[in-house]
Amino acid sequence: MRPATPTRAPSPLLLAVAALFVATLVTSNIIAVKVANVGPLTVPAAIVIFPLAYLFGDVLTEVWGYRVARAVIWTGFLANIVVVLFIAAAIAIPANTHYTDQAAYARVLGETPRLVLASLIAYLLGEFLNAFVLARLKVATNGRFLWVRTIGSTLAGQGVDSVVFISIAFAGTQPWSLLLVIIRDLWVVKVLYEILATPVTYAIVTFLKRAEGIDTYDRNTSFAPVPMTALRTLVRGPAR
Repeated sequence: MRPATPTRAPSPLLLAVAALFVATLVTSNIIAVKVANVGPLTVPAAIVIFPLAYLFGDVLTEVWGYRVARAVIWTGFLANIVVVLFIAAAIAIPANTHYTDQAAYARVLGETPRLVLASLIAYLLGEFLNAFVLARLKVATNGRFLWVRTIGSTLAGQGVDSVVFISIAFAGTQPWSLLLVIIRDLWVVKVLYEILATPVTYAIVTFLKRAEGIDTYDRNTSFAPVPMTALRTLVRGPAR
């Protein structure tokens, strides 16, 4: 057995941004069951906060790089699964005879397996594409034009997220003419959100880079969603 080597503690600022990313993601999935009107658009209520997950994802990739963003994306994925399982367990527990809201409780919190599957797949594809595009654009622009990177990555990531989620969740239940309108509206609102939030993104990124003394460029990074080192560990087992 090899002696343990000390590891550097994660930055408190990194932990804070990662926590905000995961909290925003989990909360948006819970409140998404409500359908809301935003002006002339009909969208899930999660639209009010879900784009923040992409903003925090942009910040993670821009400041700490793709490797860190990848780890946080998988953390968010695991957190979503844990929340879904705990909610399912809470619904399954027999209700007290004096509790009369079991049906409403299950209807609001109990997403169908199809919706859960759609959400998880769309999240992984959208977030990894968002991080990949932003990291590659940062190298291509030599760190200039942050707004191009954040908006460009959101166009790609949110576009894939919207198409995949709506297609898996609702195909066969609604006409495609309606689904395409919903996909378009979701994409437009999310991208507009990113555009309006650009000054906030600039302020957060500038502050974090100065506070952390770091500005990561992914010039020699593997962009595989699962790093090869993790795959080798799964196949061979941990080193002894």
